[in-house]
Formats: sequence, structure tokens, C-alpha cells
Amino acid sequence: MADRLIIVESPAKANTIRKFLGGSTKVVASMGHIRDLPKSKLGVNIENDFEPEYINIRGKGDLIKSLKKDASNAKKVYIATDPDREGEAIAWHLAHILDIDENETNRVTFNEITKNAVQEAIKNPRTLDKNLIDAQQARRVLDRIVGYQISPLLWAKVRRGLSAGRVQSVAVKLIVDREEEIKKFVPEEYWNIYIKLSDKETKTIFEAKYIGQDGKKEELKNEEQVNAVLKDINKEKFIVKAIKKSEKKRTPAPPFTTSTMQQEASRKLGFTLKKTMSVAQGLYEGLKIGDRGHIGLITYMRTDSTRISEVARAAAKKEIEANYGKEYYENRYYKTSKDSQDAHEAIRPTYVELTPDSVKNDLTNDQYKLYKLIYNRFLASQMAPAVFDTVSVSIDAGKHNFKANGQTMKFKGFMAVYFEGQDEIEEKIQELKENEELKKEKVEPKQSFTEPPPRYTEASLVKALEEKGIGRPSTYSPTITTILERRYIEKEQKQLLPTELGEVVNNLLINNFKDIVNVDFTAEIEKEFDNIAEGKEEWKKIIREFYKPFSEELEKAKKELEHVKIEEEVTNIPCEKCGRMMVIKYGRYGKFLACPGYPECKNTKPIVETIKEVCPKCGGKIQVKKSKKGRKFYICENNNPSGNCDYISWNKPGKENKKAKATRAKKTTKTNKRTKKSK
Repeated sequence: MADRLIIVESPAKANTIRKFLGGSTKVVASMGHIRDLPKSKLGVNIENDFEPEYINIRGKGDLIKSLKKDASNAKKVYIATDPDREGEAIAWHLAHILDIDENETNRVTFNEITKNAVQEAIKNPRTLDKNLIDAQQARRVLDRIVGYQISPLLWAKVRRGLSAGRVQSVAVKLIVDREEEIKKFVPEEYWNIYIKLSDKETKTIFEAKYIGQDGKKEELKNEEQVNAVLKDINKEKFIVKAIKKSEKKRTPAPPFTTSTMQQEASRKLGFTLKKTMSVAQGLYEGLKIGDRGHIGLITYMRTDSTRISEVARAAAKKEIEANYGKEYYENRYYKTSKDSQDAHEAIRPTYVELTPDSVKNDLTNDQYKLYKLIYNRFLASQMAPAVFDTVSVSIDAGKHNFKANGQTMKFKGFMAVYFEGQDEIEEKIQELKENEELKKEKVEPKQSFTEPPPRYTEASLVKALEEKGIGRPSTYSPTITTILERRYIEKEQKQLLPTELGEVVNNLLINNFKDIVNVDFTAEIEKEFDNIAEGKEEWKKIIREFYKPFSEELEKAKKELEHVKIEEEVTNIPCEKCGRMMVIKYGRYGKFLACPGYPECKNTKPIVETIKEVCPKCGGKIQVKKSKKGRKFYICENNNPSGNCDYISWNKPGKENKKAKATRAKKTTKTNKRTKKSK
């Protein structure tokens, strides 16, 4: 008989914790949730005050038997699921299945999987937090009501298998709205004038930009204005009017929250949100690191706080002063957003002495990249600012004014470790003197046009959702994964675009369920969940207040949609079996052609997208297809069992990627050198 049984969610976490406790302690995994609402029905008893009807998850019977046996053989059972609302709900379900009294002090949580944190948690167990459980129940029940009651309408009017959701529908709307902005955008012309100048003494060339005339800023809207300026300055001398020198400091960014980690991993590492969270989960739960065995390398990765513990702060100080010098350390505290739950620390390394390079051989390439990003961001957050010497030079050519700016790094500060952003650190400009005459080397007028707002990427969509108060750290990745899998949106070169299916569903929801796709309403619901978690609201009261107007909207939509038929797009392609003109339908993998004579005629065929570029090998048509993961590729129409061409590429013909060209050019250069030597 084990003295203690500790239940966690995953085997990896169990392996790590087992190493810290030893003795007669048994550590087992629940493999995530063991109870949930049924998939086959609503599972919420609306007549009985929205009581959820939980069932044991299918396929977990043997695991439940094993857990019950282990629990009966242990003197004390501790539930150590993740330290968030979902983890608390899993703990509550485990307590129910194992017949553990809810008032018993057997719940343990830790923000990091280290020996001290785990042992301290075991020494100080608490009772289950009913407020956190109720907040999770409220989210689960409300989302189930929305999803299971709206989705059948989408099935009836669009196609089976579709879904609506409180957060996912708002995310789709943001992407559709952005696409509308882009379509309606009218570009406006504007010009800049850049002058290459040099001083007579050093002959060093630098660039100045036109800013206006007679001390007033002027925007150049067309070529006529530009030509007028060029004509004026052609006969003028360029004189240094004023030189302003100053010192600029750049402070480090705070340590990562879930969303900032997702954004930086997307921008710097090219990771999808799903990949980032999967890799971070492994780093948190524990990996075998040299002689140390299984240890967790980072703190809990679902957090919206920038707070760090005093122990971590002291460890950072020691590491910075030892490796960079005392002048590089600065004790920093960061303000956490007013909407933050602040339940956990920011994401940081659990052992600051384990530098990325010291554990590199024990990690996969992806684990190393993300750990390095997290480690360096944390260390930089406790460092002194970077200091720059800046110079701003005002230059006059008659009545026309130009400006040149430069900066040189005076002190690296945190930039010795981590650099956020893509600005040039050094923009050198030589020493100049007031009233000095400069030589005009080259005039470069440049025409430009205003650009529409950029399409969302996974990273920028997360940022937008967070700023608008939609969802929480744990919901961003599954939300975006869901709308990609439902084919409401698609990804092209990291950009998120709405599909026709996404636009159809979005319009249907806007016209019939305005609150469900309303940003402010959805954000308000999130605040209600926070109030429940803090014990300020009763969870069923929130559901009652939501359900009354929602049910009225639902009944109204059902009646109105009875008479609505979404017109199918008719093509000019005849059905080869019955002669009817085929229509476009939506399936699991996107659009396809179908005969409108169904069920008499069941003919269907794929829609083949082609591009104007021809096959570089045989001159045939190039078809655009998608891989199982939704990535576009290009294939010759003759690349088939009966064809005679093998052309297939991720890159559009005629637009090979630069890396491939550079590699080929490098190989050619080496070959030429070898040829010359042999001659």
C-alpha cells in the first residue's frame, strides 16, 4: 500500500514529479479529462436550472478502474492537476469519481515543476476551489448551449459538420471584417524625396529625407509637387542648419505571457500557435536533462501575468552579474493588465543556471529554440536599458527642409541578451558642423501608395483577441485551430483569409445572432467568468441572464430561416452523366462540383484551380492543390499515372524562393571555380 497517491494529467508530468518524491509515493496520470458533457446530445438540463449532465468519457473505463484501485490502496490521495480553471475542474471530476470529499484538503498546485515547489505544495494542500470550478462550468455550459443550438441551423442551411462558437465566431468575424476593409480600401498616392549627401572633409555619404518648407511639414501628394521641389533645390546649396544630440534609452520587454510567447514564437521562430503550446507543454511537464533526470524547464505556460517570484528575481540577478557585470542588472517590476487574472507567474525558466546551450543536447531543435526564446526574454527583463547616442541633423536647401537621423549604441544593456523588433540598432552618421555646406551626391524621389490594413496572422489575431478581451490564454490556440479545421478561414503565407464558407456562416450569424458575433458582448461574458472565479457572481445566474434573450433570438432565427434558401452557385460546367449545369457545394475539404439532380444523379467532382503560368518542364497547365495540412502546392496537369511529367513544387512557377536560387547560384559559383582550377 502506498502512503500517498498523486494524480496528475500526463505521464510526462508524472515521471518528473515521481523523481522528486520517491519512497512509497505513487504518481499516476488521468490522461486529461475523465468526465465531460456527452457528445451525442446537449447535455445541459435547461428545465432543471441548466444543470450539466456529466458522463465518464468513453474509452476511459479501464483507466477509471485503475485510478479507483490506486486510490483505495493509498493512505492519502493528492490531486495535482494544472493550476488553472480547467485543471481545477479536472480535479473536481476526479474527486467525484474517486468518492473524495470536496471539503478534504487534498488539492495541490505548483506553478513550476521543481523539487522545492512540489514538496512545498504537498506540505500545504488545500480544498478544491469551487469558484474556479464554477467559472469553468459556466464557460463549458454556455459554450455548449451556443454550439449545440446554433450548429443545427448551420447544418440545415449550409452543410453538416459546421459549428458556431462564442469565441470562434468572433474570431472569424474579425478576419472577415478585415478582408472587407482590404477590398474597400482605395490607395492614395504620396511621395518622398531622399537626398544622398556627403560632407567635404570625410566624403562619407549619408541620407536625408525631405520634411517640408519654411519650418512647416509638407506632405507630397503627387509628382507635380515633387518636381516643383526638385526644381527649387537644384540651384540651392545644402547647409547644415542645426544639430541636436541626445541620449535615448530602450527598456526591455516584460517576461512572456501566453499570448506574447505565441506572438514572438510565430514571428521569430515561424511556429504555429498549436506548435508553440505543444512544445511549451513538454518543457513545463519535464524532460530528461543529463544527470538531473526528469525536470521541468519552464513555469506554467498558460498565464496572463508578467509577475515573477522573488526567488526567480534573485537567481536572475546572480546570473546577470556573473556573466555580464553588475552594471547590466536592474531590478524590474512590470505592471500586469487590469484584465489579467494574475493567478500565475509569467513564463520563465525554472532553473536560471540551466542556460539554453547547457541543455541543448538534451532537447529537440524546436524545444531548444523555444526554451532559448523564453530564457533570454526572462533574463533580459531584469537587465538595464540599452543606451544610444542619437543625432538629428536639420538641413536646409533654400526654403526647403531636410532631416537626417542617426544613432550609435553606447551601452548594450539587455540587448546583450535579447533583441525585440526589427529596427536597425546602428544608424551611423558622421560628425557634422552647423553652417557646413554639404555636397549633393544623388536625388532619389520615391512614389508610394498607402496600403490597406494587413491581413491577420495567427500572432496578430491573438494580439487582437487579447486586446479586445476575447477568450483567455488557454483558448487562443484551440480557437484558431478549430476555425482552420472547419475551413472558415485558410492560411496563405502565414496570412489568415476567410473562405467563402466562412463568409456565408459569418453573414448568417450576423443576421440572426448579433450578440454571438459581437466583440463587446463576448468580452463582457469573459469578465462575468472572471467575477465567478473571484466569488463575486453565481454561475447559473450568468447562464440564466444569457439564455433568455438567446433563446428568443434562436426561436426567431428558426422561423425566419425556414423560408431562407442559400442559393447555390451555378457553373457553366455540364454534368457528364445527366447534362444539368453543375453547382458549387462545400465539403469537409472545401468547394467541389455537384450535380443539382441529387439524389437521382449523384455525380460530383473536384474543382481544379489553375494559374496562368505554364509548367516549366512540359508547358502544361499548372494546377493549385492543397496538402492535408492546408498548404498550397503547384502540380502539372500531366503529373498523373497516365501523364509524362513529374513537375510538383511548393513554389509558384517563375517565382522560386530566394533561398533555392541562392543555393543554386552558390553551387554554380563553386563549379565555375573548380573548372577554372582544372584548366
